[in-house]
Amino acid sequence: MKAAVFHGIKEVRLEDIEIPQIKSDEVLVRIRAALTCGTDRKMYLRGHPLFTPPFVFGHEFAGEVVKVGSKVKDFQEGVRVVAANSAPCNHCYYCKIGQQSMCENITLRLSGAFAEYVEVLGPITSQNLLEIPSGLSYKEAALVEPLACVVHGVENSNIALGDTVVINGLGPIGLMYVQLARLKGARVIATDIKRQRLSLAKKLGADEVIDISKAEDAVGAVRKLTERGRGVDVAIEATGIPEVWEKTILMVRKGGIANLFGGCPSGTRITIDTKLLHYSQITIKGIFHHTPQYVKRALNLISQGRIDADSLITDEFPLSNFPRVLDMLVNQEGIKIAVIP
Repeated sequence: MKAAVFHGIKEVRLEDIEIPQIKSDEVLVRIRAALTCGTDRKMYLRGHPLFTPPFVFGHEFAGEVVKVGSKVKDFQEGVRVVAANSAPCNHCYYCKIGQQSMCENITLRLSGAFAEYVEVLGPITSQNLLEIPSGLSYKEAALVEPLACVVHGVENSNIALGDTVVINGLGPIGLMYVQLARLKGARVIATDIKRQRLSLAKKLGADEVIDISKAEDAVGAVRKLTERGRGVDVAIEATGIPEVWEKTILMVRKGGIANLFGGCPSGTRITIDTKLLHYSQITIKGIFHHTPQYVKRALNLISQGRIDADSLITDEFPLSNFPRVLDMLVNQEGIKIAVIP
């Protein structure tokens, strides 16, 4: 099969490799659509500590089952499916206390999507492989995994009806946050430095947008849009930039919540005013990954038309044109790029 193989930092090549062989508890999926994401960009530019090259690049995909292991009972050949990229063990300390995203024995698969076929590992097949509802396209279904992470973030941000929420960073994740915060009944302020993304945020339901590149004081610009400048109820960071983490915290009102969602490079640090944190009773949260319940909810949201998938998937290329996809990914062009094997 054809596949985009990661060999090292900034080195991904289209190659002919063997079609994966599956085990008795796995399924083989013919990929019909795969999507790019911010993790792909970070992995391409700086590698990943959990994976040793070479491996097939990408992890967001949807397709059809073409082979089923002997122990798999819930899927048959020809079924249209979408898979998340992990599955919890359900036995460790964190799973038992309801924090499956922190699972100590998590089955994690951040590779395999930019190819013609992919094997879905046993634990993922049994927990996070879902049938695609009729009427939903492969491209739309492939949004399930990143959306599941955002559902996790929204549910842990305690957004209430009538709250004012700011979302800093309008890549795919930030734009999903815009839509879900609106569904929660919040007034949404969205910030970024790119005109295209600000316009799209407005289209997707943001009440106010701020071009941070033109604002001398980003924190002040956001606070100015809140009653008496007190700050927002919930501030969400979706860039993975330490400086933006710090500004996000400063945008929150007394007693508010800062959701620091974007992953920063390892070893980076931020500074927090201890007086502000203590006397303003601010809650700061880090939100990571997803759980099976959030994966299912994400598929429900997409199939119900609650998420504007078409606006998030801005470009489409065949797998043969993957070098162009990499260029766009590095330069942050478009939002989501669909790769069609």
